[in-house]
Amino acid sequence: MRPATKHAVPPAGDICRLSAVDLADAIRRRRLSVREVVTAFLDRIDAVNPLVNAIVSLRDRADILREADRADAHLAHAGHAGPLFGLPIAIKDLAQTKGLRTSFGSPIFADFVPQEDDFFVERIRKAGAIIIGKTNVPEFGLGSNTYNTVFGPTLNAFDPALTAGGSSGGAAVALALDMVPVADGSDFGGSLRNPAAYNNIYGFRPSQGLVPAGPELDVFHAQMGVEGPMGRSVRDMALLLDEQAGYDPRAPLSHHKQDCFLQGLQTPPAVGRIAWFGDLGGHLPVEPGIPSLCEAALGRFAAASFQTEALVPDVDFEALWQAFVTLRQASSGCALKAHYDDPLKRALLKPEAVWEVEQALQLTAPQIHVATVRRSSWHRTLLAL
Repeated sequence: MRPATKHAVPPAGDICRLSAVDLADAIRRRRLSVREVVTAFLDRIDAVNPLVNAIVSLRDRADILREADRADAHLAHAGHAGPLFGLPIAIKDLAQTKGLRTSFGSPIFADFVPQEDDFFVERIRKAGAIIIGKTNVPEFGLGSNTYNTVFGPTLNAFDPALTAGGSSGGAAVALALDMVPVADGSDFGGSLRNPAAYNNIYGFRPSQGLVPAGPELDVFHAQMGVEGPMGRSVRDMALLLDEQAGYDPRAPLSHHKQDCFLQGLQTPPAVGRIAWFGDLGGHLPVEPGIPSLCEAALGRFAAASFQTEALVPDVDFEALWQAFVTLRQASSGCALKAHYDDPLKRALLKPEAVWEVEQALQLTAPQIHVATVRRSSWHRTLLAL
């Protein structure tokens, strides 16, 4: 059940409360026009976004409506309608959007307008979505609290005294308050999942390579972060993931999609085994009450004949955590080094970004190798369960 919000927001209208799956179907069947749908969501953004600051770099309304009218004209002439046709979507502000400001939450890029889309953004456009703006992020995605000096903080969808999480905080809040029907996010260490949990929606971190990453300077570097979907339901996430996922030759570590995720939800899952790690034997602190909620959900799987088992793998979790930190610093810190090396740009970096670079500069090749070996060992441990 959706919790009550402490923000003084009006209830969403019927169009904005429809699922993304049902909205897309209504547009294709011409029960709703794209203009009607887009107008409803833009009105919702006007009413709600000033209270929470989830959507940034919103395009001019007239431009968006002209694109909506072109979509309606295309459909009226028996044009092809992709799975996301006519859906208004705001892209996370860590992904490049051609012709639309992409700040990465940093004053260094406050006025940057890319000349190309990220690969998954291309795919979303080709599926028919109308990109209306961006969703707010912490600077360069660093941190689990969505704020930056370009746009300011994003507030939790239900309580302004609480964090929205991050780094996909803007996307999560926009979804939770019905400002967009579905949203993309990305996840390095929880950035899809924790803001989803904090704002009572769904976030899913896909397997690495499922959604092609890029454009990147280094296309062969071992992946840590991934792109993925967020939604108000599992069906809506599956709808978006079906369009995000797939092989792209420009991203050689991406792979061909094997499944249709939305269609797959119509098939009862094969009975299987579920491992429940809990708090990893006390290694990770968990707020009281959360484990019991998770265990109650596990009980529903057990009732459906799934085998559920609480276990703690025999792993040095502190060493595993340090491996993650090392690989994060090697990836994020090195990516920011060019800004760090420029005194004028360094002054614009937040302290956490400066620290990340300085930690990366102290790493040695053997340290990075040990971290990748530990990560590989963890993968083998999971496969053996």
